[in-house]
Amino acid sequence: MAGTVTHPDPGLFERAYARGITEELPEPTRRPRALPPAPFALHGAVITPDGAWSSGYVTVAGGLIDRISQQSPTDVEVLETDGVILPGLLDLHGHPEFNVFAAWEPPKLYDNRYAWRRSKPYQALVRDPQNLLLTEVPPQTQTRYAEVRALVGGVTGIQGASGASSASSEPLVRNLDQWAFGAHRARSMIDLPSGSFGLPSFQAVMARIAAGDVNAFYLHLSEGRSGDALSAKEFQHFLDLGGATAATNVIHGTALTADDLHTVAELGCRLVWSPQSNLRLYGETTAAGEAMAAGMPVALGADWLPSGSTSLLAEMKVARRELAQQGHPVAAADLVAMVTSVAARIAGLDDHLGSLAEGRPADLVVLERHHVDPYENVCLADPSWVDLVCIGGDVTYGRADWFGQLSAAATGPTIEDLIAWGKPMRLDTGFQGGTEVPSLSAVRSALTTAYPAVGPIFA
Repeated sequence: MAGTVTHPDPGLFERAYARGITEELPEPTRRPRALPPAPFALHGAVITPDGAWSSGYVTVAGGLIDRISQQSPTDVEVLETDGVILPGLLDLHGHPEFNVFAAWEPPKLYDNRYAWRRSKPYQALVRDPQNLLLTEVPPQTQTRYAEVRALVGGVTGIQGASGASSASSEPLVRNLDQWAFGAHRARSMIDLPSGSFGLPSFQAVMARIAAGDVNAFYLHLSEGRSGDALSAKEFQHFLDLGGATAATNVIHGTALTADDLHTVAELGCRLVWSPQSNLRLYGETTAAGEAMAAGMPVALGADWLPSGSTSLLAEMKVARRELAQQGHPVAAADLVAMVTSVAARIAGLDDHLGSLAEGRPADLVVLERHHVDPYENVCLADPSWVDLVCIGGDVTYGRADWFGQLSAAATGPTIEDLIAWGKPMRLDTGFQGGTEVPSLSAVRSALTTAYPAVGPIFA
């Protein structure tokens, strides 16, 4: 209301940031889906589970991948993409509600995550605006904005949205640590228990892992500079609690030594790595090359926009440079796997996601082709190269002409035209949420009215 001064609860931010998901969520309400009216095939270079083809055809029917072939199908319409067709990218670490903020310039390097969380610049630039938005915009508004940001960068699955913000309705992109493919088998925590605080929730997660009900547990761990005493103490606490399991996905682990990484590798843990955010906050990042050498599966996450990358494609480039500097150069195909097949395995969803295979959900991306090697093309790409994104066979984002062709010129209140880095694109935010789901324009309006400094999507 004009002239009214609001005083948000100062604890809103901390509760939202540290909430995590430690209990099984209810299955969200399912709504009619807006599948394309007819099967279709995409022609281009194809990244398959067995390697890359310079020319191939991916046929989509009924929301699934119906065929993958090097022979042109004769029974469906074929879209000539001249691009690279690959599985939808999976971003395994983020804080989507905070991706509405512009990038933060840390004024110094910090010893650990607790140090910057206490800093006045961070509180002024992130915590206080977030407290405002939590009281001024409808629930799920920030998450939906972040989902669009992920989608236009070729991402079809994310991690980190709080259950309170998105669990009650079907998401725009797959929220991998929430309800997925008929079950909720993932959990997440930001901070380890302190004394008795948080211990029952942690123990409940461990019990579900032991029972085989949970196969992916995302946990921020030892996020600090090498030699940081607090991070080392946290790691020992983690081991003492029995947190190192074959379902545990260690997020960050920047302060872990080579011995620490070998310890958790032997216990079956996996690593989710966000090098850009680490480098900006601590001036160093996880010894991911050592983790890979120890046998740990490693996936990537763009973290959050205040300190992380603007897209998962950008994070891939940071990871590639850092691995080379660590003396562990990564092949282009292996880097692509870190955001597709390996990421799906770490998420416990490799029976459904991470590779293009017949009978699987048609979660796929088409990128412009600017390199002869399809894998290298993906590694060089940025979001402006994204030509098409399908989730479960639904056309969610794509070139305006392709969208019209594949959807039979569908229109509706949630379908809108955009200019993405100079390219006419079309977005459908209601492809599986129905007409009551807000359009991007409505989401933008709500956010910018409450907080004009919202970070742009197409930047």
